[in-house]
Formats: sequence, C-alpha cells, structure tokens
Amino acid sequence: MGLSNLRRFDVQARYAAMMSIASVIPLMAAIYLIWRNYNHQLGQIVYGAKGTYIVMLLACVGASSLPGLIGFVLGWSSSGQRRNDQPTKSWIGFILGAGVLTANFIILLAFWMLRLKQG
Repeated sequence: MGLSNLRRFDVQARYAAMMSIASVIPLMAAIYLIWRNYNHQLGQIVYGAKGTYIVMLLACVGASSLPGLIGFVLGWSSSGQRRNDQPTKSWIGFILGAGVLTANFIILLAFWMLRLKQG
C-alpha cells in the first residue's frame, strides 16, 4: 500500500482511523504532565525554570497534533464519498481527530493561563 493509493477513499478512511488513534497516546502523556504538576492549593501549574517541562509538554502536544490533524483531514475528505466502503473508519478518524485537536488547544490554553514558574 503506497502513497499513490491515497486517492482511494477506503485507504484514506483506514489512514484517518490509524492516525487519529495514534494521536491519543501523546495526548494522554500531555494530560498526565499537566495533571502531575497542577497544584490544587495554588490553582496553578507549577514547573521549574531549569527543567525540561515546557519542552516535554510542547513535544507531546506537537506529537499529538500532527497525526490528529492528518486523521481529521483524511476523515473529512473520505467520510461522505459513495465509493468509500469503510465510512465508519472515516467518521472515527474525523471525530477523534477533531477531539484530539480540541483537547490539545485546551491543554495549551490551560497551561498558558495557569502557569507558575518557580526557581
């Protein structure tokens, strides 16, 4: 299955589902990083100035956003086509990709609003 097969809508549906499902794992890592450093007493996300917290968080969000975006676009492209014999996979890729992109945006927004650098 080469890249020339991406013109077929059933192949797009399969790739959309795979990419969107693969984007969930780095999303869970980003959610864990936010949850681990959230201080309930302060109501803020506390991180050290010399650590690699921001780099790891942005890497997780980036590693989740790219396949989520690809899954979203491929699912959107192939979901309503008559020649697609796997529309369920198209809709999974479309909806899961949109959910991952939205969650990544919320994670970045929450970090931006609740961050507290120490040290």
